[in-house]
Amino acid sequence: MEEKKKVINTTVTRNTSLFSNMTGNIYETVAVLTKRANQIAAEEKKELHNKIEDFRSSTDALDEMFENREQVELVRRYERQPKPTLEATEEYLEGDIYYRNPAKENRQAQHLAALEDAVIKEM
Repeated sequence: MEEKKKVINTTVTRNTSLFSNMTGNIYETVAVLTKRANQIAAEEKKELHNKIEDFRSSTDALDEMFENREQVELVRRYERQPKPTLEATEEYLEGDIYYRNPAKENRQAQHLAALEDAVIKEM
């Protein structure tokens, strides 16, 4: 498992104006955070399932008891990790998330094209 940054695993009061600085819109920020949190959750789920698959084998009862303890410890370690939403929020505030909005890009491109046309007509 790769080493993750230390993320606070408790509730923290946040300044909501910081969230809209990068995107210009708090709702767009929430959408970005949601998508990133879903990515993190999917990665963690896949990682956990791969590690649990290592425990699947036909063994006798004593070995099974020992492996069950290992499985329980593995699951507990994942349960103690910060929630994906906290990780996504921390990544966003540190500027580690890359995002783009194609709709905004299209509007900006159309606006620039209109401005260029207006300048060409004035010449």
